[in-house]
Amino acid sequence: MSVLDEITPHVKLSIGNDEPNAIFGRGVAMLCRGVRDDGSLNKAAKNMGMAYSKAWRIMKQTEQEFGFDLINRDGAHGSTLTENGARLLSAYEELERDVNEYAARRLPEILNSL
Repeated sequence: MSVLDEITPHVKLSIGNDEPNAIFGRGVAMLCRGVRDDGSLNKAAKNMGMAYSKAWRIMKQTEQEFGFDLINRDGAHGSTLTENGARLLSAYEELERDVNEYAARRLPEILNSL
């Protein structure tokens, strides 16, 4: 058994457009997941150990760069994902799963071929 047998890939995925700062990555996905699951951007931020003001700023910047809203904010009543937000999150999660499965399968093949 080689020490290389215990190495696993860690892939960081992001989705963007032509705007230089338009990035939907792990952090935005986690915030969206929290909104989807808990109905609150504030709660999503707290669960990540992030200040609400930072989460709000990240979401607003991402929405501005992409040109559409990811979440509907309803003040004291919390937040929900927009249709576009839900679709983008689902696409990100599926793509992330596929990429990680591929990387986990492919890395040992590459290491064994060298």
